[in-house]
Amino acid sequence: MMNFLPDLHEGHAPITLQQLFGDALEAFDSWEDERAEPTVIYEDQLLPIGIVFENMRDCTDILPRTLVDIVATAFAHDPAASETEIVTFGDAARLAAVSVAQRRLYGETAIAAFLNQHRIDKRRPA
Repeated sequence: MMNFLPDLHEGHAPITLQQLFGDALEAFDSWEDERAEPTVIYEDQLLPIGIVFENMRDCTDILPRTLVDIVATAFAHDPAASETEIVTFGDAARLAAVSVAQRRLYGETAIAAFLNQHRIDKRRPA
């Protein structure tokens, strides 16, 4: 998949990318476990939030207080989040990217278990 997002410049993200990151955090915060990965819109393209988080992993810009609050709420249940000091966009992005990957895996595992449970010929492996 092509990356349509702008590159970081010496660790700094353009304001449009910072705003997109905020949108992705809000989408993550409202993501229900059984649903597909949320998407955000950037220049008329739908992008999964995981791509936004991966793109911001190396960002050294300071995370605004409003986004710090969203991160604290979204990752309150995650023990790794309580041990990590979240100061930059990159800190939050790394934490969010791991959580997105875990949810994807959980969703794929649940789907595989469901299909295995409901397959017609139980003698054949899934």
